[in-house]
Amino acid sequence: MIINLGSRTDIPAFFSEWFYNRVDEGFVCVRNPYYQEQVTKYILDPKVVDCLVFCTKNPQPMLDKLDKISKFGQLWFVTITPYGKDIEPYVTDVNDVLDSFKKLSDAVGAEKIIWRYDPIFVNEDYSIERHIEEFSNMAQKLNGYTQECIISFIDLYEKTKKNFKGVRAVKLFEKEFLAQNFSDIAFRNNMKLKTCAEGVEFAKYGIDIDGCITKKVIERAIAKRLNIPKLSQARQECNCILGNDIGVYNTCRHGCLYCYANYDSVAVKNNLKKHDPTSPFLIGNYQKGFDVVKNAEQFSFVDLQGKLF
Repeated sequence: MIINLGSRTDIPAFFSEWFYNRVDEGFVCVRNPYYQEQVTKYILDPKVVDCLVFCTKNPQPMLDKLDKISKFGQLWFVTITPYGKDIEPYVTDVNDVLDSFKKLSDAVGAEKIIWRYDPIFVNEDYSIERHIEEFSNMAQKLNGYTQECIISFIDLYEKTKKNFKGVRAVKLFEKEFLAQNFSDIAFRNNMKLKTCAEGVEFAKYGIDIDGCITKKVIERAIAKRLNIPKLSQARQECNCILGNDIGVYNTCRHGCLYCYANYDSVAVKNNLKKHDPTSPFLIGNYQKGFDVVKNAEQFSFVDLQGKLF
């Protein structure tokens, strides 16, 4: 099975101590975000967990204990964008993240780490020209440390429009101009450019439009063939494997204006007061008489007949 760590919050950046404690104890408990009494218990064992999929803006807190997860298959997505504190108030300095990216790549392998440059929005401060310049600078620095880069354009969720005043959708001609230029830059720096849930129009620029956390991508990262049962799609727009996330919404401290996973800063502060690094839950603990705990049905997807890559 696949365990996701990053769709709901940034576990590597803010909760690495908690996660490594969960690995030591061998299990984690996760509340259903919509039905709080429903708790799923996942066993954290490489015999049944084929891949840990991390999504983060700062892998640095994880780096000194990577040996604890060396027996797990791993796939890392690290987001590095050019935005300032006006947009990403508490994101680590871009140069420090670039340095951590390189260290992580050296530790786990370039095939296991993917650069994300997203979400892309356009305004007076972050013009098309600036995006191309910043993307080019970053791509040159990451040349040899990754083989792929994912881009996507900002989605105007209601909470995004509420927190990010004045944001607008990126126009189609802007998307196509950026995609074409980014694809050329990526190619020159030994990377394949990819999109996820952005439609088919970018394929003509040599961009892979299949998605980011797909079966093919995971197989390449862990060097094993997988027989993944047909799952209901989390999103109609892509084939990504997004289930089994152990994070909690409204817990990320980056404070990005475009964030879809945080409702507001008050909710984040209230949740973080309940965080205990020793708890099986990311936020809070068992609630006697309320929780209905079920063990997840877990088994390896590895095709024992399939050949390694």
